[in-house]
Amino acid sequence: MMSSLRSLRPPLKLLKLAAILPATLATALLLNSVVNLLVSVPARAQEASRSLTLRSDVQEANSKTGVITARGNVQINYPARQIQATSAQAQYFSRERRIVLSGNVYVLQQGNSLRGEKVTYLIDEGKFEALPDAPKQVESIYLVPDATTTPAPTANPAPFTNQPQFTPAVPPLPRKQTDLAPPLSNSSSPAR
Repeated sequence: MMSSLRSLRPPLKLLKLAAILPATLATALLLNSVVNLLVSVPARAQEASRSLTLRSDVQEANSKTGVITARGNVQINYPARQIQATSAQAQYFSRERRIVLSGNVYVLQQGNSLRGEKVTYLIDEGKFEALPDAPKQVESIYLVPDATTTPAPTANPAPFTNQPQFTPAVPPLPRKQTDLAPPLSNSSSPAR
């Protein structure tokens, strides 16, 4: 009887090992997935913060020249630099790292705005170059902070809207009844 029990021990050890091995492998795979997820989340967030979204009616990309051309109702959103822009056409020169916007260009960055017929944005320099449509001029509106207050930087710009949103620099004065025209009196109207 003892010899028969001894002969069962190796198979029991194998059964225990067979039961433990899948659980161990599943745990190792789960831990590996969690580690990969935790490592890749900051990379994806960083990638998303540097992304530039380009919307338009038509887009073409030339892999030989590295130029992407967008035409018709062009909208650009570049959250990393807090830039929103609209134009009739945009060309992104990926090798030169510049964007050329043309046709009724409107650019909004951190509350400052720029209007012109052709605007070039040099990505590495963070610089705009604007040209008007003759005989017009380029128009820029800059927010100038008071010397006593420092503006808090905004981490995330407002979602892109096609129309510029302006807020008046000076709030409207409250209106009083005396500021309005006097009411018409019935005594001056002719009798019927």
